[in-house]
Amino acid sequence: MSISRRSLIKNSAIAAVLLGIKNSAIAKAVERTGIKDFYKDDFRIGTALSTSTLMKNNEALLALVAREFNAITPENCMKWEALKPKDKEWDWTAADKFVEFGQKNNMYIVGHNLVWHSQVPEDVFKNEKGGAISKENLTLKMQNHITNLVSRYKGKIHAWDVVNEAVEDDGSWRKSPWHNIMGENFIAQAFHIANDVDSKAHLIYNDYNTESPAKRNFIVDMVKRFKKQGVPIHGVGMQEHLSIDGPGVAEIEATLIALAGAGVRAHITELDVDVLPSVWNLPTAEVSTRFEYTPERDPYIKGLPKNTEEKLAKRYEEIFKVYLKHHDKIERVTLWGTADSETWLNDFPIRGRTNYPLLFDRKLAPKPAYFRLLDLKK
Repeated sequence: MSISRRSLIKNSAIAAVLLGIKNSAIAKAVERTGIKDFYKDDFRIGTALSTSTLMKNNEALLALVAREFNAITPENCMKWEALKPKDKEWDWTAADKFVEFGQKNNMYIVGHNLVWHSQVPEDVFKNEKGGAISKENLTLKMQNHITNLVSRYKGKIHAWDVVNEAVEDDGSWRKSPWHNIMGENFIAQAFHIANDVDSKAHLIYNDYNTESPAKRNFIVDMVKRFKKQGVPIHGVGMQEHLSIDGPGVAEIEATLIALAGAGVRAHITELDVDVLPSVWNLPTAEVSTRFEYTPERDPYIKGLPKNTEEKLAKRYEEIFKVYLKHHDKIERVTLWGTADSETWLNDFPIRGRTNYPLLFDRKLAPKPAYFRLLDLKK
């Protein structure tokens, strides 16, 4: 990528597009250029859309998404509690907006997610009298939920995160209500139901810490077993909620190779790079985890130091070098959010911190990490 072209994107993108300057030659040129175009021969580049962005019609952010990305995932609006609060009436408002935006911009649309242990109303796991639900009735609830959701967007949503986070970090089944009531077979059942409704959809198992050898091996063995049983599992989502200091890219590479060996496509589903001090020994994306706020755990309130910004850029560069090396194994790379202002890591695992894990800053300007990724494709 030439310096002049890089400068054009950096200096004119915000002025011409994000600030709403219309009908200028610069605006038209910038609107045609995004990171998706640089990686078009390798894999799709996606982002997650928040319900707030959709419902408030955040035009600046949506324009940025449309320019830069060719795949989208809903951050929350297709999760069970958002679609069916208290397991009662369906609310399709935000989900419909999400799909409409993707169709309007000719994007690869991912549904997230069908079965998960979190963000599910407690009523789902209870019978009509408030007691524990039976295996048969929970199976029926799952079937009805998947059938209604997948059929509504059949032919519109290209891929589904069918089951989310069913494996523990130590390489064992998560003892979720789904597992405890239905047994481990709930996963295979969910895939069969989704496939029965939309046989053309790409069906994914999605999880975090897939770089961990114990978890990786368990998931790969699960996939191989499912494939032998005829379970229609087509891909595995590597969430990639990473730290600026780890895990090493060799473990990421090992997972990509192992998944390809198991006969499924890899999806990088929720990539971000946490720059703040770690408050635990091992990374996790378990959403229920919380720690107490202290000033020393929030050191960058006034901005990210240049040396840390450079470290973040190098970290993204080394990660994407591995992705490019194995581009033939990867369906897409999706960032979990677009700009630092909307990242979930501002509140996870400590509420109220100021984090900088994405490619665009709080003013929607591209960061050094963004340009480092473009430079890989020059």
